Amino acid sequence: MFSYSLAKFIPFRDLAASERVRAIKREDLCTHPNPDFRIRIADDSSQFYFDFALDIVRRITDSRDGGRPFTGIFPVGPMPQYEYAAKLINEANLSLSHVHSFNMDEYADDDGNTAPIDWPGSFQKAMWASFYSKIRPELRPPDSQIHFPTKEALPDYGKRIADLGGADVCYGGIGWCGHIAFWEAHLGEEYGSDLASYCAAGPRLVELHPMTIMQNALHSFGGDWSWVPPKANTIGPAEILGAKHRSFWLDGDLGGGVSWQRFIARLVAHGPVNTLVPGSILQTKPTDYTILGNVADDVEIHMA
Repeated sequence: MFSYSLAKFIPFRDLAASERVRAIKREDLCTHPNPDFRIRIADDSSQFYFDFALDIVRRITDSRDGGRPFTGIFPVGPMPQYEYAAKLINEANLSLSHVHSFNMDEYADDDGNTAPIDWPGSFQKAMWASFYSKIRPELRPPDSQIHFPTKEALPDYGKRIADLGGADVCYGGIGWCGHIAFWEAHLGEEYGSDLASYCAAGPRLVELHPMTIMQNALHSFGGDWSWVPPKANTIGPAEILGAKHRSFWLDGDLGGGVSWQRFIARLVAHGPVNTLVPGSILQTKPTDYTILGNVADDVEIHMA
């Protein structure tokens, strides 16, 4: 028998829990003890992103039809759904004048200065390029209702969301270390087992975990880890759990049968709810958790 401990840089080091979730087969992945934590597998990638777009547009439309403002928290990554959503909005002539959007995070330098919109890796730049600029100008939300957690906005970012009654929905994905937004796994070390205080934590500047640096280098920076900023501004668990609903989409498919997300998708959804796997807190609230087909496949060793 070959046995070993988990690497010391990984905050969550429960080997037994890791082995248990690793063994969950694809056919059992969608079964969960909390009926409000709804897991589904979408095998077609085009349908996956189109369904994501439909979810966004449906919620915006329902709020308009109900005479209510809509407040949404949005991620950068995955991205293809935004172009679909913009097309649907334009075709339906759907005004977004009632929409208040809050991006969940943005990169920052060593001193907490957030990336400007003209930097190629800026989340502001990505959202305008993939979503807002593709919506007809007369249909877009007013600029004053499109929010990003810049250095200037961060101190009252959580209050802005709360003053609108909290988000109607928080969209997102799951990072390699289990992060939600850029709320990193190692932040749990500050809270220990105090889950209540952890879940009440709001926006802040964080140092990115090494796994996040490598993950983002892989999918956004051409594999160049020297290009990934060291820090980021992010919303906290309070804003995510305070939303009326959560809709998380996992598309970590590298092609060729390879996915970096298979294990962490299982650990977040079926592991213990704890402060060292941030996404695990989603299990406690009504959440839609959609997994792209290859990501849902069994966790196995493949030697080239």
